Formats: sequence, C-alpha cells, structure tokens
Amino acid sequence: MRAPIWIRQHFAAARALLLFTVLLGVVYPLAVFAVAQLPGLQHKADGSYVKAGGRTVGSALIGQSFTNKNGDPLKQYFQSRPSNAGDGYDPTATSASNLGPEDVVDTLPDPRLLAAGKEDENARPSLLTQVCARSKAVGKLDGVSGARPFCTPGGAGAVLAVFGHRTAGGGVPHPTRVVSVNEQQGVVKAPFVGAYHGVKVELAKFGEDYAAGLVVPVKGDAPAEPAVPADAVTASGSGLDPHISPAYAAIQVRRVAQARGVGPAQVERLVNKAKDGRVLGFMGEPRVNVLKLNIALDREYPVRS
Repeated sequence: MRAPIWIRQHFAAARALLLFTVLLGVVYPLAVFAVAQLPGLQHKADGSYVKAGGRTVGSALIGQSFTNKNGDPLKQYFQSRPSNAGDGYDPTATSASNLGPEDVVDTLPDPRLLAAGKEDENARPSLLTQVCARSKAVGKLDGVSGARPFCTPGGAGAVLAVFGHRTAGGGVPHPTRVVSVNEQQGVVKAPFVGAYHGVKVELAKFGEDYAAGLVVPVKGDAPAEPAVPADAVTASGSGLDPHISPAYAAIQVRRVAQARGVGPAQVERLVNKAKDGRVLGFMGEPRVNVLKLNIALDREYPVRS
C-alpha cells in the first residue's frame, strides 16, 4: 500500500533539503576555502593585508585616510580618494552617495546654530558643492588652482534661482529677481556674480523657498580641464577605493617631497613603482595604490623630526 501523496511530497522535500544543505552548506564552502588556500590566492583570500615595520597597517584593497586627529591632511603623505562609506572607508558601511548630476542646490544651515557653534543636522551640501569644496581644498593643499566649471571662488556650487515670467521654452528672458542659492547671507559677503541679465543677484536667506525659480548653473571662466582631477573630488561607487589616478598623484608630488625634504624626482620614482596598469592590459585605467606608496615613502624617505 502506497503512502498518501502528501506524505510522499513531504519526504521528497525533506530529501531535497538535506541534499542541498550538504552540497551548499558544507561541500561548496569547504571547496571555496580549499581553493583559496592555493599558492598565489591565499594572501588575497585572507584580506590582502599590508604590513610595515612588522605590523599590519591596512589592506591593499581598502582605502584609508592619512590625516591628523583633527581630520587635516598630513602633508608628508599622498592623500586618498574621498569616501562616502560611513565616516570614511568603513567596510561595514560601503556605499555611494546616490547623488546625481542634477543635485546642485544646497539645503542651507540655520545661522543661529552656526553662531552657537553647533551643527545643523538638517543642512546638506549638494553634490556640486561637495565637488567644489573638495576642489578648492585640494588646490590649496597642493599649490594648484582649485577652480573648476560651475563652482564659485569660495567653493560652493555656482547656481542661481531666476524668477520671472517663463517662456514656452522654459527660459526667463526678463528676470525680476535672482538669488545665488548656495551662498548664504551672513556666511559670505557677496554673491559670486554681481548681476544676471541686468538684475542684481541676492544672497540666499535661511528658510526661504526658491523652488519657484528657474535653476541656472553658471559655468564661469574656469578651465574645462581643471588642475584638480575628478577622482580627487568624487567618491568611488563603493567608497573603499584604495587607488588614485596618476594625475592626482602628480599634483601631490611637490608637496610630499617638500614635507620630506627630498627632491620631486625621488618621490616620482616611488609613484611610478606603485603604479598599476590596466587590468589584463585593457580594462580600466592606470592607478596608484596610496597605502603602498606611503609605506614606500616612510621606508626610503622618513620624515625628519
């Protein structure tokens, strides 16, 4: 006498559960672990840790900051790419900012909190302002121009809200009011441009709504190819990228050489040694591993106390 169909179905499901538990829960993980222990793979499987002076100082696969306790860049070290992973390069919070090219208007901070020395948690710089501020900071640190298109000299997004009657094409040929939305009254003295189509430009005021205005980014006269490269002002998709471009490394050479009391050519030699080519010769772009480069600097040209 055959068992009822529902009993046979449950037995079949139990056998399948047992089989896949053994295969995927035991055999497959052990096989992956075994392959990872093969020569040439074990170091990578263990995290690609990098040692210096007999101690582990990081991973070749994860970026890190080279700053002092106040968060200021250490001039004797090459600086990494910006990170949006947690407080920076946090593997448990790997993420991108998810901000796109149309994110150009800041959420301004409450001036009363600023006056009290507090931070406004509701304030948020736009992606454009983040890029502009980073470019200005990198330019100042490395002695190059931090200017870039659509940025104010003060390091904010150069964006206007233009009010007035809009044409069928969406333009405002005769504006009645113009506001520099990312430059706050009381924070900066004057807008980045004095007038727009004959109308005086105002500074933005906290709490005012400028959504009714036409958003107009102003390119300005900065060079189309800024001295500060893109990877110096934008975070990677994971926020953990340990590499920088050769162009970003190049603008840091003089500053690092001066801080270590050596010639730029000596530092350039180490940059070239830390440079990796394209993956398999054709994928991606050449890049420089910042951690390995800084370790080499400490080994060959230690900072004199």
